[in-house]
Amino acid sequence: MKILTCPMNGPRNITEFQSFGPLKADPDPETTSDQDWARHLFRANNTRGVITEWWRHVPSNYFFLAERNATTNEVIRTFDPSELEAAQ
Repeated sequence: MKILTCPMNGPRNITEFQSFGPLKADPDPETTSDQDWARHLFRANNTRGVITEWWRHVPSNYFFLAERNATTNEVIRTFDPSELEAAQ
C-alpha cells in the first residue's frame, strides 16, 4: 500500500487522493491566444526529475502541493500552498 502524507490530514492511503498536474504559472490573459490557453490548460510536459504538483485529499477536499521525483515516483515533501506565497 502506498502512503501519501496530506499536510492537513496526515498519512493516508494513496487511493484517497487525486492528482491535478504540475504547478505552472498562468500566461498573461491579455496577450494569450485561445490556442495557447488550451495548450496551457490541457497539455503537460513529460518532465524528468523533481516536479511540484497539485494534489487533492478527496474526503476533505483539501488541495495541497507535492514535490515528487517523476523518474523514481518518490514523494520528497508535501506542503500547503500558502508556503509558496510566504516564499515570494
